[in-house]
Amino acid sequence: MKFKILLALFFVNLIQAQKFYFPQSTVTDSVILEKQIPGLALQVISQLQSKKHKPENNVDFLDHLFRLQIVAKDYKKSVTTLSDFRNEFADHNMAGYKFMEYEVYSMAKLAEAETKVSFSKALQTAFNRKYESLDEKLVPRIGTSVDGDVNNSRKLLKKALDKQKGKDSIDYGSALALCKSYLNYKTFSGIKPQVMQLLASKDQERFIIETKDFRTKKGNTLTITIIRKKDDQSPLPVILTNNIYAGQFDGFFGKRAAVHHYVGAIVNTRGKRNSNDENNPFEHESQDLYEVIDWVSKQPWSNGKIGMIGGSYLGFSQWAAVKKLHPALKTIVPQVAVGVGIDYPAQNNVFMSYMLQWIQYVTNNKFTDDADFGNFVKWDSINKTWYKSGKSFRSLDSMSGKPSKIFQRWLDHPSYDQYWQKMVPYKEDFANINIPILTTTGYYDDDQIGALYYFNQHHLYNKKANHYLVMGPYNHGGAQSFGFTYVNGSPIDPVARISIDELAFSWFDYILKNGKKPEILKDQVNFQIMGTNTWKHVPSLDKVYTSSLKFYLQNHKNNMSVFNSPTKVDFTSQTIDFKDRSDKDSYYVISKKDSIKTTNMVSFESEVLDKDVIISGNISGFFSVSINKKDLDTDTSLYEIQPDGKSFLLSNHIGRASYSKNNEVRQLLTPNKIEQIPIKQSIFISKKIAKGSKLLLLVGVSKNPSWQINYGTGKDVSDETIQDSGEPLKIKWYNDSYVEIPVYKD
Repeated sequence: MKFKILLALFFVNLIQAQKFYFPQSTVTDSVILEKQIPGLALQVISQLQSKKHKPENNVDFLDHLFRLQIVAKDYKKSVTTLSDFRNEFADHNMAGYKFMEYEVYSMAKLAEAETKVSFSKALQTAFNRKYESLDEKLVPRIGTSVDGDVNNSRKLLKKALDKQKGKDSIDYGSALALCKSYLNYKTFSGIKPQVMQLLASKDQERFIIETKDFRTKKGNTLTITIIRKKDDQSPLPVILTNNIYAGQFDGFFGKRAAVHHYVGAIVNTRGKRNSNDENNPFEHESQDLYEVIDWVSKQPWSNGKIGMIGGSYLGFSQWAAVKKLHPALKTIVPQVAVGVGIDYPAQNNVFMSYMLQWIQYVTNNKFTDDADFGNFVKWDSINKTWYKSGKSFRSLDSMSGKPSKIFQRWLDHPSYDQYWQKMVPYKEDFANINIPILTTTGYYDDDQIGALYYFNQHHLYNKKANHYLVMGPYNHGGAQSFGFTYVNGSPIDPVARISIDELAFSWFDYILKNGKKPEILKDQVNFQIMGTNTWKHVPSLDKVYTSSLKFYLQNHKNNMSVFNSPTKVDFTSQTIDFKDRSDKDSYYVISKKDSIKTTNMVSFESEVLDKDVIISGNISGFFSVSINKKDLDTDTSLYEIQPDGKSFLLSNHIGRASYSKNNEVRQLLTPNKIEQIPIKQSIFISKKIAKGSKLLLLVGVSKNPSWQINYGTGKDVSDETIQDSGEPLKIKWYNDSYVEIPVYKD
């Protein structure tokens, strides 16, 4: 009787603590795990639907739910929920392929139970049925969806189980993570390699796929993959992609071109796939691609016309290709293009810690090291350990356990010097680019600054540039694929939910096949104003706004308006101690629902807006400051504080004061002298701000593990250490400083 009472009390305590019973034996006994985890998934589902744990947007809720239903062995419901998820994730069936691996696994398990056939036979039937049901335009994405990493999923499951050693209960967050890890391992270990073989068989029926080693004139080796539809017998225009991310993406790019009735050609960079050359990202694209284009244009399956496409690094590659323009290259479609030396590996001359993570991602092997790249716990630990140590930024690679010559070489070029300039067109080089170009980027794109840099430079040096821009509420992935329904947790306007893929190939049809011009391209600059469900079309970027507001560094509580020039000189003081790495975070509390991190920042709040305002463009302006050192890295963010008590990040900017006037030449500040620091190359936004909202401006100093630390001595920042801290940085932010906010009005 006493035991029953104690057991009852144990379960009461679990319920009160929001924990689930999960015996220790499940950690070491796979048979017990198989019996216990479906029940655990059902308990997590019940909590997922509770007010406390239900995600704010339905996409995240459905994402969790379909996975848990599979673990709970409710395969029929999981397929329905996954379908609901796809419809919620994107309009127009653009996400019809997404998480296909879980769908065919569920369908196979269901058929195995109902028809009593082997799982292998059921899987074959399920895969074939799903493959045949897909729109042909989605077929190219299957490979990237189903090609999961079995070994890594096994390691992650073991890691999740190891956390439960010595415990008989599990909290909600850990239970959800464990169920997901279990599902990934069960799915990928269950369907590979059979699904990959089935896909290869289907590809063989539909496509002609060839892989060749290409030798450059200097003896370097590149791998080229050619993909054509079997039905297309005549020579066609070729869509070329330069891809450093060798692997399943090669097949995707090639098959995507083929299903649009082009020849797909994918070239892997030096050191990737079959190449034994040294892999030095960004350095050889310009010279290698000229030779590749020349070869491709002369092949029997090519009609001599070539277009290029790709995002991020692949977007950069296209700008590298036009530095020396080959006559056969008729158009490029750079999407979310990296502005090498502009926004990566340094943004406005401030190097980012992420650069090392990316270097290892593309250089650890001849394909991509997805497991290492996605190990965010590891990289967060490396960056925080470096930050806490106070060692130089140059020591980050050694502290990671893998010294990198590439990392060190990049740090040797903190200015936008010839090292970076030779990789892509520079100044007058843009005047020689006379082919039509379509650029796509987004308000949440990590490489928006780079994409807009190329667009601006092209139009600056070539007054007749035939260069179009499409920009909307897209992140780095969306602006090179399709508009997701939710971005950063908020829904985008229905009119913005377009297929960037289809836009790109409509453009190719227009340029390479004399087709119809894409409807959205009504002018050179085409941008979507969030909150209005409309697109606007203007001839140049300086027309995306019609006026501006100057937000002065003053609070409305002490002044009639932050948008009025101050009547007397004043300043706000700030002190940053670079020796202090305790970094107790501070927050600006908006409401019970929301707060904004303000560590190392000073906040300025506007009055309540008495009418709707459309903010459209890049914030600019200047800071009038006095500091007791020779340099600093400024950090700026502009938020909308909505009437419902929620915040919305509108724009941000990070930059090195000593490069703010010229990114090629460092100009140190004079200690204790008032100087002006211009704000350039910030993040572009176009959004309606509702009446009743306020604007919150945060200005401060970059001091965190994500970026190198500028101690202000005037030495190379990469070599500075905590020993260079000296006395704390003292800043006077003068109130004649302002952030200029672009405003659009019809």
